[in-house]
Amino acid sequence: MKYSLRPEIPAEAREQLVEYSDLSARLLYNRGISNSAAAQEFFGPDFEAHSHDPFLMKDAEKAADRIISAIKKGQKIVIYSDYDTDGIPAGAMFHDFFTRIGFQNFYNYIPHRHDEGFGLNNDAIEEISGNGAQLLITLDCGITDVAPVRLAVEKGMDVIITDHHTPPDAMPSAFAIVNPKRPGCGYPDKNLCGAGVGWKLIQAILKKERFGMKEGQEKWLLDMVGIATLSDMVSLTGENRMLAYYGLSVLRKTPRKGLVHLLKKIGVKQKEIVEDDVGFSISPRINAASRMGVPMDAFSLLVADDEATAERLAEHLDSINNERKGVVAALVKDVRRKIKERHEDASLLPNVIVLGSPNWKPSLLGLAANSCAEEFSRPVFLWGRDGDGLYKGSCRAGNGDAVHLVRLMTAVPALTFSQFGGHMGAGGFTVSKEVVFDLEKILNEAYEKIKIQDSGFKIQEKNLIDGIIRTDDISWKLFDEVNKFAPFGMDNPKPMFMIQDVVIAAVKLFGKDKNHIEILLEKENGQPVSAIAFFKAPEDFGIKLETGKKATIIGVLERSTFKWKPELRVRILDIVESKS
Repeated sequence: MKYSLRPEIPAEAREQLVEYSDLSARLLYNRGISNSAAAQEFFGPDFEAHSHDPFLMKDAEKAADRIISAIKKGQKIVIYSDYDTDGIPAGAMFHDFFTRIGFQNFYNYIPHRHDEGFGLNNDAIEEISGNGAQLLITLDCGITDVAPVRLAVEKGMDVIITDHHTPPDAMPSAFAIVNPKRPGCGYPDKNLCGAGVGWKLIQAILKKERFGMKEGQEKWLLDMVGIATLSDMVSLTGENRMLAYYGLSVLRKTPRKGLVHLLKKIGVKQKEIVEDDVGFSISPRINAASRMGVPMDAFSLLVADDEATAERLAEHLDSINNERKGVVAALVKDVRRKIKERHEDASLLPNVIVLGSPNWKPSLLGLAANSCAEEFSRPVFLWGRDGDGLYKGSCRAGNGDAVHLVRLMTAVPALTFSQFGGHMGAGGFTVSKEVVFDLEKILNEAYEKIKIQDSGFKIQEKNLIDGIIRTDDISWKLFDEVNKFAPFGMDNPKPMFMIQDVVIAAVKLFGKDKNHIEILLEKENGQPVSAIAFFKAPEDFGIKLETGKKATIIGVLERSTFKWKPELRVRILDIVESKS
């Protein structure tokens, strides 16, 4: 893959950012920040200043009033949340809110990923109605579930939908729909995750009635909002940046017993949690619970109130995550084999790859699709068959000429998908048995049709670097300058550097299964610099890696606290031939 330097900052913008170094000014400019006031706001997330009034969100006040009424009347409330690392923390957040204000007539419902699928379903509505629920609150789902909401209303329930997914043309007949993306909603920030929308509803409730909760006590719930915001594919700009920043701050001192035990188990120092710990350590274990069929176990971990239960669940989630890794590794191997069998010449791969098998579990396909999309640098759609015999799948955008997946799925002929949704780089879909085997042809035709027409089709390129440095430039000073831009995520990626013409001092494999690679580099003074890549082997790169050979490394700087010892290292993204 070829890499190019991001555009230089124009002189007029540089003058507006004169107090910053050349690197910081360029990083700010390439994030759309071109003056000192905007830079100060970016570097100083402020809870009060950067929170929008929750009542700006359409139906937020109506929903808050209905929940307050239900609490005061003692009506039974069901909190129905999605089964991922947005919905499960959101459910835990509402559980803790109700518990803290002393309300007990509620329970949480999280659907089974494989047997029930995403969103509301009629069987769940029947069960919830049979348990006497009078108010149903959805979190991170519900916006497309017209029929189940209709059934809930027929059963005598009021339904409050909180969601952040794109609404359909005809929305459900809910009592209230709180979604910043819905038509007519004037909320300034459209990029909140599901837990973020739920958080705004809690804010709205507390603005009207505090139920004895002390001012500011609700900020302890931000650990759940932080996990969800950093785990879901939402833009880490605007209010989300503030929520992620304060969410990490709360996580570093959260008293949640389950999280404390989980962090100990996986070797993460709580006081030093960063976004990578959420993305690579916490989120996969929460997600593993639903992927392996036990979503309530992750929820129970987050709300555990005794040490024994917390410790047991932390061990359990770590164990099933290891089990999940093995299953997904085998699935990815199977997918790769099928792709290479079908397309022996890699240069003739279609723009969109579609593969499936009735034997594949839909709950695991997102991880496999992500791995293959990254490897083959194009969108990958994988489908399987769920417990009800429906053909469901996941898709990921990948690198290179990646596309906005929801726009791609919208561009296919009507009725291609029974259901679909998601984000820019990830999505899910349901397709009929009659269509599934023609899906690759249909998606590639849609890809060609809109590639030129739609300027918003393409995701930002991932082969743009932020700077060219030498091994001697790698220092804690450079790391500290870059780290001021954290927390990192979508629309605020970690600055990516090209380290040119480095001499490889050593190449080592590490990890229990020797499936990670470490390359040792040397500064001019002989000081070693570690560069690592997880789940990579020397042959995975386009060049031969051997001691004494020169190479050019594309990577990001990171602070590792493995075995509790801080270490500055390079996380390798790619290795290419040295020009010299």
